[in-house]
Amino acid sequence: MLHSAAIRLLLLSGCRKTEILSLKWDYVDFERGYLRLPDSKTGQKAVPIGAPALQILHEMPKTSEWVFPALNGNGYLLSLPKAWERVREHAGLKNVRLHDLRHSFASFGAAAGDSLLVIGKILGHKDSKTTSRYAHLSDDPVKSAADRISGTIAAAMKSGTQKAGEPVTPTV
Repeated sequence: MLHSAAIRLLLLSGCRKTEILSLKWDYVDFERGYLRLPDSKTGQKAVPIGAPALQILHEMPKTSEWVFPALNGNGYLLSLPKAWERVREHAGLKNVRLHDLRHSFASFGAAAGDSLLVIGKILGHKDSKTTSRYAHLSDDPVKSAADRISGTIAAAMKSGTQKAGEPVTPTV
């Protein structure tokens, strides 16, 4: 239960592994839908999380100060990499790292049309260049965007009409 919930929360939040595993209940703002992390790789940050991620947290038992407590002893869960290895093998995901779930979060956002600025804000990136390395677009959304954009331009050129404020487009 703990391992699968942690993996699902990683995928649904875009957070780093340590940010999720070291998460304390005090950091979870259920009312506003944020994780308020006092310390992360980039310092203090507030991470907005969606309803599916909040649902996972609502379903978690509160048996410790940690959202994902250690299975034995004090502290937080440390055995996630071993659980991820089992998940990877079962799913046939040979070279997928836990950190790749963070990249997937960014890529899904980019494919849906969210700006790198917005995605970077969610991930806590200070520089949009970092986000651009995370947000990998598959060929399908990129090809779809090229088709849509060129189709819009071709239609405007064909009709010979343009809206106020638009640049003049040559007719081909």
